[in-house]
Amino acid sequence: MTESPKTRAAKASKSAKAPKGAVRRAPGRPGPDSPDLRERLLDGAIACFARQGIAATPLRAIATEAGVTPALLHYYFGDKAQLQEAAVAERVLPAFARLREPLMHAGDDIADLVAAFVKGIGLLVAEHPWLPALWVREVLCEGGALREVLFERIGPQMPLMMAARFAQAQQRGELNEDLDPRLLMVSLVGLTLFPAAGAPIWRRMFQADDLDFDALRRHTLALLDRGLGVG
Repeated sequence: MTESPKTRAAKASKSAKAPKGAVRRAPGRPGPDSPDLRERLLDGAIACFARQGIAATPLRAIATEAGVTPALLHYYFGDKAQLQEAAVAERVLPAFARLREPLMHAGDDIADLVAAFVKGIGLLVAEHPWLPALWVREVLCEGGALREVLFERIGPQMPLMMAARFAQAQQRGELNEDLDPRLLMVSLVGLTLFPAAGAPIWRRMFQADDLDFDALRRHTLALLDRGLGVG
């Protein structure tokens, strides 16, 4: 049977687009010269998780945030569970690890330790503005996806370590005996991370756009100054 001109043209066009012997790329798979989009995809995931919550964020929303196709997201991370774990391992944990470093070098002086924590939270929020909202959604709220991450992977590295150092200072007579070292750690989080999470509210309420985290740091240290000492 003789082929029509239309059929022959279609075959010629297909042959021109896919030369014989060429490897055809699967949908969603980046080409050999494509840039590595992993960092952009993780940034998009973190932005969506902080804004909408992890459970409420579909992969399609993350793909849209990152400006890629869902197929490309699947190529890099497989499924949502793997993407969530990558976001924790490559974004959340390194952020808290960086906070821990100055605390380990603060020495035994409690004032220095507290100052290092307050300053560290300020730097942490400045570098990772998504962190306070993500913390409130996924750690504080019941059913949050990152609560176990706090207990198993962050808690032993920082809050428990600081509470132990507060207890040691109290035994040496260097910390107010009326304080509970564990609640002191809770108070520090309440005076730093929570105000950062609520900043859009209190800045609007008090018309306080002039108050940045450096002002909050100074206020917090002044507030703590008289409460930490002995007597």
